[in-house]
Amino acid sequence: MAAVMKDLAQVNADLQEQKERAENVDFKMVTFSLAGKDYGVDIMNVKEIAKADKFTYVPNAASFVRGVYNLRGDIIPIIDLRQFFHLPMDHRKDNLENMLILHINDQVYGTIVDKIDKVVGINKETIQPPHPIFGDINIKFISGVVEKQGDLYIILDVVRIFTVSDDDKKSSRGVGDSGDFFVPPPAAAPGEPVVSAKAGANSAIGFVQESLGALKSFTVSNVNDAWLFKRFSEWSMGRSGASLQLKTASEAEEFLESFPSPCDGEFWSDAYANSIKKALPESQAQSFNVWNIGCGKGYETYSFACILRSKYPNARLKIWANDNDIMSVSQAPNMSFVLEEMPDYCRPHMVRGAKGYAFDQTIKDSIVFEYHDITNDNAIPDVDFILIRDVISYLSETDQIKVTNFFTEKLKNRGIAIMGRNEELNGPMWQRIADDPISAYLHSV
Repeated sequence: MAAVMKDLAQVNADLQEQKERAENVDFKMVTFSLAGKDYGVDIMNVKEIAKADKFTYVPNAASFVRGVYNLRGDIIPIIDLRQFFHLPMDHRKDNLENMLILHINDQVYGTIVDKIDKVVGINKETIQPPHPIFGDINIKFISGVVEKQGDLYIILDVVRIFTVSDDDKKSSRGVGDSGDFFVPPPAAAPGEPVVSAKAGANSAIGFVQESLGALKSFTVSNVNDAWLFKRFSEWSMGRSGASLQLKTASEAEEFLESFPSPCDGEFWSDAYANSIKKALPESQAQSFNVWNIGCGKGYETYSFACILRSKYPNARLKIWANDNDIMSVSQAPNMSFVLEEMPDYCRPHMVRGAKGYAFDQTIKDSIVFEYHDITNDNAIPDVDFILIRDVISYLSETDQIKVTNFFTEKLKNRGIAIMGRNEELNGPMWQRIADDPISAYLHSV
């Protein structure tokens, strides 16, 4: 009986000791391994844990920056801690990287580690100061070391890691090639063009590019990168740091305000229509075929039909107007309008009906409105004109290539492609023949 009582007393003592230890826990850390050692990070700095395998490369970034990552709409830099601390790289076969998503001074960063372990609670008083024996990494980035149940943890000072001081930048260990995460390209001299997207971009513009894709399905490529860099230069004036990033759909819309072509989603103005007409070639051809991609409700289709009828009064016109909005293309043939609200160049081609004015039968017969997804092939014949304003930029880069390949197949030699105001066609077969606000290209086979 005495032995049993002794055992119970010991159990109670152990439970009391555990309770006291639990009550004294005033610091929690998320633990992980890196190059065979155990580390900890203050849980207050940990936003979440994640796995990922696709990062967007950022030119001119420090060597330890793996790229940027779209975390549910937020574009964050990804830091490889092995590379940051100059540890031997681990060529693992598993493509998914373990990431700690950290929140530091209102900024979010992703850090790649070998393995994320668990949450460990300790008493702050048990944390010991760092010692040079932990020479794998710069001691300035270690806030302390602690032993817990036989395991030794190195506690990283992540606030200092991500707010590197000038002295830290001069250190030979613990900082990447440049000491800064991203190195911006040199500023363009007055009058010189802004650096091309293909030549390199700084982190901020890389974030903007990723955000436009995530928030507005806008794909940056050589179709629009000239506009992007010009717009980014304007956007950067008076802004810095986090304010350069696009965090919401409304901010992305504000950034894209200057991108659309004139008269987007409405009848073309007389001035814009006149610019289009001047860009069209003089021709004695008896017929013209047109492919209007992304016709929407038909406003630009009717506008272009009236311009062509004025430019080539005796020619036969056939316009295939396509859009993937079935409601718009189904309503386009039957719309009525107020004559006084129409531009002057359209009025000669309109007749009065029971519900207002509509386009005359000659214009209507020249247009075929059809539902069609541009990323799929179309059985239309070869065409003389392609009208595709502000459509390509909202396709993936793969589909952009596919669509421009369709152009080369469908557009006749010496045919003309009319793009969005801020879009370009590149390659030896394309020759720009009109200046702003028109972006028109002559196709030469």
